[in-house]
Amino acid sequence: MAEIIQKDGTWVLDGDILRLTPGRDRNVSLLRKELGELTVPLRALAGISFEQGRKSGRLRLRLRDGADPLLQATGGKLAEPNDPYQLGVEADRYGVAEYLVDEVKTALLLDEVPSGAVDRYLLPGPAVPLSVSAGDGTATFDGECVRLEWNWKTEDAKAAAGARSLAVADITAVEWHPAVGLENGYLRFSVRHAPTKAPPKYDPSSVELWGFKKDPLMALVAAAVQARLPHPGAPLADVPPQRHKELAAPPVEHDHDALLRRLRELGELHRTGVLTDDEFAHAKQAVLKRM
Repeated sequence: MAEIIQKDGTWVLDGDILRLTPGRDRNVSLLRKELGELTVPLRALAGISFEQGRKSGRLRLRLRDGADPLLQATGGKLAEPNDPYQLGVEADRYGVAEYLVDEVKTALLLDEVPSGAVDRYLLPGPAVPLSVSAGDGTATFDGECVRLEWNWKTEDAKAAAGARSLAVADITAVEWHPAVGLENGYLRFSVRHAPTKAPPKYDPSSVELWGFKKDPLMALVAAAVQARLPHPGAPLADVPPQRHKELAAPPVEHDHDALLRRLRELGELHRTGVLTDDEFAHAKQAVLKRM
């Protein structure tokens, strides 16, 4: 067993799992505190590194693509303080950090863990039920249904329709994006048979975020829903038939560039063996028809 304890948190390598516990220091982000302890199986890891600085260092875990619904839903947009796979290390603990890195790398080699993408989630996502209030609304998720409720700051046209309930079976995609500069962020749900290009401010399936302290907590809702959607890398045989068309094209975007991106994604799934020749040909043809 290898362990490092810091104000920022504690990482423990225990057999074939790595336990990541956030610290209690006031500088630890709300998102990491709410997420709580993560149990990461070694088979979900693509690598680990340690970066030394003059006054402090940083441990970083790299997960295999598609292993974690939180990373899938946030698309790499989590700021460094909110990233549960990073740990600040004080200068006097550099030796311990390096030892942990060596132990994890050795375990990965001994277990022959590949670093490539996976076709199913290896982490469960945040626990439910959960409820988060931020921006212009409150998002509540019980594992089966998302409920969006609005507050006094919500745009009138959006609030007029009242609270909205979205069954997981009707959600085709979820996306969280932080506020950046003068651009507001959002938590957006794409709903089957109801495509929209409305800005989050007016979209009744989106919560608009303004860059306040609680905004990152909406990523927990996004991750919990993402964990219950079909994995984007799952073979078509494992996906319900009604969702095959959703794999063939983006749920909301239908522009030429988006379709080209989808073709590249399908090609990569085919090259890595996730899609058979027949499945790839069928999905590719469906995209080409849309072009």
